[in-house]
Amino acid sequence: MAAFIFLIALFTLMPSTLPADAAETSEAALLITVDRSGKGNYEKIQDAIDAVPSNNKEVVFILVKPGIYEEKIVVPADKPFITLSGSNANSTILTGNDSGNIIESATLTVLASDFVGRYLTIQNTFRKHGVQAVALRISSDRVAFFECRILGYQDTLLDEAGRHYYRNCYIEGAVDFICGNGASLFERCHLHTLSEEFSAITAQRRESPTEETGFTFLGCKITGERTGILGRPWGPYSRVVFAFTYMSNVILPRGWDDWGDASKRSTVFYGEYKCYGAGANVSRRVEWSQKHMPEEVKLFLTKNISGRRSWIRSTPKHFKKSFAAISINSTQHS
Repeated sequence: MAAFIFLIALFTLMPSTLPADAAETSEAALLITVDRSGKGNYEKIQDAIDAVPSNNKEVVFILVKPGIYEEKIVVPADKPFITLSGSNANSTILTGNDSGNIIESATLTVLASDFVGRYLTIQNTFRKHGVQAVALRISSDRVAFFECRILGYQDTLLDEAGRHYYRNCYIEGAVDFICGNGASLFERCHLHTLSEEFSAITAQRRESPTEETGFTFLGCKITGERTGILGRPWGPYSRVVFAFTYMSNVILPRGWDDWGDASKRSTVFYGEYKCYGAGANVSRRVEWSQKHMPEEVKLFLTKNISGRRSWIRSTPKHFKKSFAAISINSTQHS
């Protein structure tokens, strides 16, 4: 269980997301605006991201004005320290309809470290049972999302790799809709199941006992339109913990599934601690799930762990002009 303590403790130990030189010299973030109407620096989100220099060392704040942006967006690995922000998730919508490939179908792909997403809806509108259609893919370290809506059906959120933090996000889907091998904390998030046939909220993919990865859900809420389970193991050492989480009656009494491989029952860790609601009764859970966690984990979960966010940038209060390459009301990329 020391490994799961690490999973939550790493949010306390992470360094600041600001690069050392930028933290010392930059008093304001570089501001880029995206507006479909042509009143910003760019009309497309991808064009704004492309304007950020490779190996960027300054905090860049991309403000996305309300609108529906039908784009496949990629934040490249060589462009860290970007914040992508709307002002209201209900009115700032990034949308796609790609499917069939868990890596390539994502509407938004984050490959850069130190990325922050705020007040956005990120969705993949493709709906077919058994077909992968990712809304958001994250494959980088120190990434955070606040007040976002992440919508899809199968594999909605591919939390692929790295340390991630989600707060007050609404995440919707059906089959394995939070999946991958990240080390991720979901705090006060709302998880909503949609399945017409089978619903699994998580499919965590930890492959070996040495990997410090897993999903922790803290103070979350689970609702749905159909019944489902809390998770099943994509990887043989899958790890998921739900703590202080409201579970409606959509959660089936068995709680968890071994994905047809009984050998994984002895290597996964599925924990529940002080959850409540009609779906939180552990008396009929599968016998191989962890109904009770060791005292050391309980003590850690009840501590004040606000320091876990020390590596996450706050919203800038001051801005300076964007890169010289960007011209106001630019239309060359429309």
